[in-house]
Amino acid sequence: MLPDLQACLLCDDVRQERNGKFILIGLFDVVGSATFPFVYPRMFVVTRWCSGEGAFHQRTRILAPDQTTVVMEGQPIPFHLPNPQATATNVEVFVNKMIQTEGPHWVEVLLDGDLKIRFPLLVQRISQPPSPGLA
Repeated sequence: MLPDLQACLLCDDVRQERNGKFILIGLFDVVGSATFPFVYPRMFVVTRWCSGEGAFHQRTRILAPDQTTVVMEGQPIPFHLPNPQATATNVEVFVNKMIQTEGPHWVEVLLDGDLKIRFPLLVQRISQPPSPGLA
């Protein structure tokens, strides 16, 4: 039985407590830079699957505004749901990834090769803050 994607969130960091609970830090849907291209230091993608049964593979990718160019793509993440009441939380990190251009990028999560969700990640140009000591 195919699972449902209960959640997909982008954040700056993820921690896990001793009791197994996840703490997501810095949820976002916008990325900003004063210059392009730029290297984004660290982005976590957290997914939660439920209401399924069996073995599956998740793959995450982020597409450029042209909706074809892959900017970031993760490795397949295998997970298993032993019964429909079980859940699986996957945490993926993208480190030092180059972003070439501003505009709406697209986050996609695939389950066994089939698209399950697609949502925008806005990449925008921001003003450079003034240097300290300059008036």
